[in-house]
Amino acid sequence: MRKSLVNSLLSYCEDPTFCMLCGDLGFNALEPLQEQLGDRFINAGIAEQNMISVSAGLAHSGMKPWIYSISPFIYARAFEQIRNDVCLHNLHVCFIGSGAGYGYGINGPTHHALEDCGTMSSLQNMTVYVPSFTKDFDSLTSIMMNIHSPAYLRLGRDEIGDSFVPPAFNNYRKLIDGAYGLILALGGIVGSVLDVFLKTKRHPSIWSCGKLPVQFEEIPSELIKEIHTQPYLFIIEDHVSVGGLGEQFIKCLLENGVSPKKFYHRRANGYSSGLYGSQDFYRKESNLNRESILNFVKNII
Repeated sequence: MRKSLVNSLLSYCEDPTFCMLCGDLGFNALEPLQEQLGDRFINAGIAEQNMISVSAGLAHSGMKPWIYSISPFIYARAFEQIRNDVCLHNLHVCFIGSGAGYGYGINGPTHHALEDCGTMSSLQNMTVYVPSFTKDFDSLTSIMMNIHSPAYLRLGRDEIGDSFVPPAFNNYRKLIDGAYGLILALGGIVGSVLDVFLKTKRHPSIWSCGKLPVQFEEIPSELIKEIHTQPYLFIIEDHVSVGGLGEQFIKCLLENGVSPKKFYHRRANGYSSGLYGSQDFYRKESNLNRESILNFVKNII
């Protein structure tokens, strides 16, 4: 997805208020932006906290800064600066957190983003966007450029690629219809879910979620209707349970008098073995790999 995001952002380089800051990374990806932006592209070095404060100053002066780094180097290392310098002043700063969930694989827990959605969506004025497909940047970049408040982009990977043509980005999208339950997935992992169930005759209805925090008024009436009528609701995310889509979504439903007949939640469970491995290795430990999801749902239906 990173290349598609960069290509989308290139169309804004003529805007004199658009600027990009990175924390001494993004090599073989951000160079086109660096070339087009000139002195509006700032390599802030390995000094993420300072980078956030600089971006706040730029936003306060009328610029539209975008920040790029590996996810935990933003939401974890510079949390205080995001909270105090950006969010409490409701400044238009767009954060790009590269590597959703276990995306950085063998780099280990220090590079994984298992708590980012809960952390960022808990902040005042912050909106979290989670694209599922490469084509989402056709509209998502524009949404973030014009939101006029803090925004965090959870940048993962397109896990189904060009074999599936999704509807345009929206907070909630129905991707395929089915009569055997309802799956709601967060971000790129929905591609793996689709890849599994598009090959089966009996499959659930599959929806994606692309925005947090969950707001009841943003949940489509069609999705609410399916929650009432389908035999189960199954939420899948590569994020820990606390603060993630599952917790936010089910709380929002219950507060508004909506309850699924049965609810199942598959999420990141951390590091049960204490071993290092690929994204697929960690997902398998959390029963988030394709085979585990398929077998679990098949046993239910």
